[in-house]
Amino acid sequence: MADLPSGNAVIGQSGGPTAVINQSLAGVVEGLQQGLAASGKVRQIFGMRHGVRGIAKGRGGDLVDLTRFTAEQLDAIARTPSAALGSTRDKPDEVYCAQILEGCRDHDIRYFFYIGGNDSADTCRIVNEKAAEAGYELRCFHVPKTIDNDLRENDHTPGFPSAARFVTLAHLGDALDNASLGGIKINVVMGRNAGFLTASAALARGAREADADPAKRLAPHLVYVPEVPFVMDEFLADVDAVYAALGRCQIAVSEGIRDAEGNEIGPQLMRSGEVDAHGNVQLSGSGALGDGLADLLKKGLTPEGGKPPRVRADTFGYLQRCWPEPSAVDAQEARGVGRHAAALAAEGETSASVTIVRTSNTIDSYRSAFGRAELSAVARHARHMPDDFVAGRNNVSAAFYDYCMPLVGDLPEFERL
Repeated sequence: MADLPSGNAVIGQSGGPTAVINQSLAGVVEGLQQGLAASGKVRQIFGMRHGVRGIAKGRGGDLVDLTRFTAEQLDAIARTPSAALGSTRDKPDEVYCAQILEGCRDHDIRYFFYIGGNDSADTCRIVNEKAAEAGYELRCFHVPKTIDNDLRENDHTPGFPSAARFVTLAHLGDALDNASLGGIKINVVMGRNAGFLTASAALARGAREADADPAKRLAPHLVYVPEVPFVMDEFLADVDAVYAALGRCQIAVSEGIRDAEGNEIGPQLMRSGEVDAHGNVQLSGSGALGDGLADLLKKGLTPEGGKPPRVRADTFGYLQRCWPEPSAVDAQEARGVGRHAAALAAEGETSASVTIVRTSNTIDSYRSAFGRAELSAVARHARHMPDDFVAGRNNVSAAFYDYCMPLVGDLPEFERL
């Protein structure tokens, strides 16, 4: 390690929190303690409060000394959902990243670790480039995290398996509720651009194969993802067919469903135009999509002079992110990507985004490994569900089941009279 710079390290968390993001925080700290800190290359390990706001000069910086925590304390933090350091939705531009670099200089930061999605990878990329231009030796590493599962170069991302497990179990219980009382139930799941999380609802069926006829499937009977154009008339026909045959219908729908022209359905049905920090119409914090689809079904499926069907809608929203019963695979891998980031730094890498690679693709013998990708390959990009994960306009394939089931883990089995 003679050629590595000596100084301090800093770690931050960004974007939506998850059930396992603190596992990654603990993993980075542990990896640094066993590597660069043990060799004397890292003197102190700091945590940035509320992401890069904690280090950026002029933005109310706030750092916490992570070296003072015992192994037992660190492990307890790792098992705790949500971002222990606090998070941020800030999307730093060139000026903001220059302030981050100034803050790193002021605190003699030589190793920069940022846990988050593709915007966090882009922040690492810009800061790394600015440091190189300024002749300041700074190593920048992106640690993956997102329940949307939309990072390129990864088989899947920490946070997704736990959120997928929640979505699966929620649909499993909700399907029994729906079968008891009948009617139409709509569940709106997170996922503006990628349908992985919504698709995981299909695992509630407990069956790898799903009948082509929605009325012959186990619930959820219909699954709609952003990758497949959403057509109102087809949606009405799909639900009508299932409801007519069964007297009930459970629907999993992504908050980001779009029409054939790529326009989001949510804003078309919403009465208000509230937007988030990035200018996108707010979807996750509103029940408007579910309510709009429910109204559509009531109007479209009510016979002339007849009674409208019983339709209810739930928006899972933020409940999906930090449910305190994570996937076992997710917790293990989230800790591992943090450790691997620290290992890459100790090996002399100047920048990288940690990746998860699946090395065994069978349900009974799932295995994975950690790798690296260039920051530019992950930053600002988003991936979508592969075509072979989708079956028709309202279902997922057996290939998706094989992909997702090992990540979610064992599910409870129930019986009906």
